Amino acid sequence: MLNASWLALVVGGEIIDLVGQTGAVAKTVLFLLLAFSLLSWAIILSKWSVLRRARVQSGRFVRAFRKAQRLTDVAAVADQFRPSPLVGVFEMGFEEYKRGSGRSLLPVQRAMQIANSEELTRLERNVAWLAITGAVTPFVGLFGTVWGIIDAFHGLGTAGAATLRAVAPGISEALVTTAAGLVAAIPAVIAYNLIGSSIREFAARSDDFALEVLNAVEHTQAQAAAAEVRR
Repeated sequence: MLNASWLALVVGGEIIDLVGQTGAVAKTVLFLLLAFSLLSWAIILSKWSVLRRARVQSGRFVRAFRKAQRLTDVAAVADQFRPSPLVGVFEMGFEEYKRGSGRSLLPVQRAMQIANSEELTRLERNVAWLAITGAVTPFVGLFGTVWGIIDAFHGLGTAGAATLRAVAPGISEALVTTAAGLVAAIPAVIAYNLIGSSIREFAARSDDFALEVLNAVEHTQAQAAAAEVRR
């Protein structure tokens, strides 16, 4: 355990020394990669929190919706489940139902489709930066590597010493940018795919919930019509 900690300290110290010895171009590349990495991690943590709360509250809201006897009862407690995208879908459909006095289900369906699209757009906000990070940072790191190798061979030609010992430090410094690019890109690509899968799951769940709301509206209309006939 002590040897592993010592090795980590030595490796980390060597990397810090390599970064300190790099030129201005390599330092600029590393700074850009660091900025991309910090941005992607901020988005990852933010979206993870939003999706986790939305998933929990959606489950609770669906259970409350299915237990309720009337749509007005659901509307009264909907604010308690606000992080869920299903709340926006229900509220817009319910508002359209009240405006139309239940004459047709088509406006209600359209209103819920619009709300579903708006909620998914909100969940997808800033996720594209993860794709950009995953696509761009390896090439930014590769640019730093190519530039460093060019600089290393230029120095080798100037010194006139064609030995591995002479060129190895320059190449090792150049490869640091490639490693940094991969470190920035890999978590962003993984998170982009996982977040995209979760958002697609929410899209399917919202579509199913919209059908449940339409069934409830139709059932409410049938009850109102039956009560009118009895009068």
